[in-house]
Amino acid sequence: MSRNRAFSQDCTPAVIQNRKMLSRKFSDVIGDRLNIENIIEHSPITAKEKKKVEYDFGKLSVEDIYPKSKSGIITEEFMNELLKILVQYVHKTFDRKSKILDFHHPHQFLDGIEGFSLDLDVGPQSLEQLLVDCRDTLKYGVKTGHPRFFNQLSSGLDVISLAAEWVTSTANTNMFTFEIAPVFVCMETIVLRKMRQIIGWEDGEGDGIFSPGGSINNMYAAMIARNLSCPDVKKLGMKHSPDIVMFVSKHAHYSNSRPAITLGIGTDNVILVDVDNRGRMKPCDLEKKIQTALLNGKQPFYVCATAATTVLGAFDPITPISAICKKYGLWLHVDAAWGGGALMSRKHRFLLRGIDRADSVTWNPHKMMGITLQCSALLIKHKNLLEECNKMEASYLFQQDKHYDVSYDTGDKTIQCGRHVDVFKLWLSWRAKGDEGFEKHVDKCIEMSTYMTNRIKSLEGFELVMDKPQYTNVCFWYLPPWMRTMQKDSTRDQLLGKIAPIIKARMMECGSTMIGYQPLDDKVNFFRCVISNHAVEKCDVDFLLDEIQRLGENLKLVQ
Repeated sequence: MSRNRAFSQDCTPAVIQNRKMLSRKFSDVIGDRLNIENIIEHSPITAKEKKKVEYDFGKLSVEDIYPKSKSGIITEEFMNELLKILVQYVHKTFDRKSKILDFHHPHQFLDGIEGFSLDLDVGPQSLEQLLVDCRDTLKYGVKTGHPRFFNQLSSGLDVISLAAEWVTSTANTNMFTFEIAPVFVCMETIVLRKMRQIIGWEDGEGDGIFSPGGSINNMYAAMIARNLSCPDVKKLGMKHSPDIVMFVSKHAHYSNSRPAITLGIGTDNVILVDVDNRGRMKPCDLEKKIQTALLNGKQPFYVCATAATTVLGAFDPITPISAICKKYGLWLHVDAAWGGGALMSRKHRFLLRGIDRADSVTWNPHKMMGITLQCSALLIKHKNLLEECNKMEASYLFQQDKHYDVSYDTGDKTIQCGRHVDVFKLWLSWRAKGDEGFEKHVDKCIEMSTYMTNRIKSLEGFELVMDKPQYTNVCFWYLPPWMRTMQKDSTRDQLLGKIAPIIKARMMECGSTMIGYQPLDDKVNFFRCVISNHAVEKCDVDFLLDEIQRLGENLKLVQ
């Protein structure tokens, strides 16, 4: 990346002399640590030529940019070079001819590959090397925004929220008090109210917080419910807690059972509720297990319903579940981390019918709404409960005699102290797209999943796990030609379970596309395609299915 300084051809003697001076001074940078920006600014060269000066970043270091350097010219040029790398990566992300990844094994990264080393015992590096490191870090990563990346619930690369993330990092502030994040704290207030209104809570009243992921927000919900049920535990500990139990679907995300570990409840006190043949929680089994727990001397306190399960994309029936919770006085949390985006669609929000009856909701805009990671909100129907649960009243942060309304100091609501600004990228994207833009995003993703489902039905060698998915999770098996005539029995299942991992490995080795797989209950490994990227077109769905066929049609297994 070493660069020569470029100058115009119409040289005058004065300009030539200036160039010699510049060349001499630049060559002495490492030894003398001269202030290059000062030399350029005070040299009698034209502004036009100043713009044409290019820096040899191989001879410059962190000492030549902010905050070490007083002038910003080299800092600006370094940032411009970095921006070129980032923009080039964005272009490649949307280029269907570009590979999704250049796969290497962990030991290769740890040992160093092709000049890309993770070693920290090398001393300070030049700015040129830092730019190379940035480029290589992106080069060997996974392009999760690529239209042929179907591996995770969060995919795509929204340019507006990406730009907002750059702004957020530049601001480099903290969300715990209004005094250091006044605009962002007020934005969070506005956005959370908007999301509560969309859920259907009256006037958008309630509370909420942005946290680092749906798992944390699911834990917050259980914490609030436990604090209401066992208020003495906060001060006196679990020895003063009754024998409490919580209820989650057997297909719920694992983070909905993890609060039992974090809160000291114990995983034996997480009661799994059965699901129907489409993966939805059975309300009748929920009530039966609540009654059994009561008969056994347990104290039920919390139920978690799921709006779009991780694997099948199933929506639990919230309305009957909420009626059961009301009957037994239980807190109802809805984990809509994945499915919450459907609330933005007038056509599909029926999937979450009854969500307004929930006490709390987890909603991840970094999934179906396409916002860059991370962007996850906990919405609470009732005011003040989050703060009551977590308040520590640190006098060095949350002074009550400040000259502004201290209710906007949000830090005492959370288990964190420092909290990243996650709201700005959602706020800016909402400004850019409006409700209508998010609605189009959701509708298109579901339309693409319907197209994929119909394509799979028409293809030989493909079998759907569920004939009609509820959401954009399309789950299926691929059977190589030799397996298609086999009898459906345990022998075939044993072999079939090996197909998806092998095809996935081949897929990653060639870097053409990515899709997830997993077993579920008595079903052996199957592919799970999730579509949340607005850039996905029918041609990308076709490519994925064609690529699975190409990589799997000659696959042989020893029986």
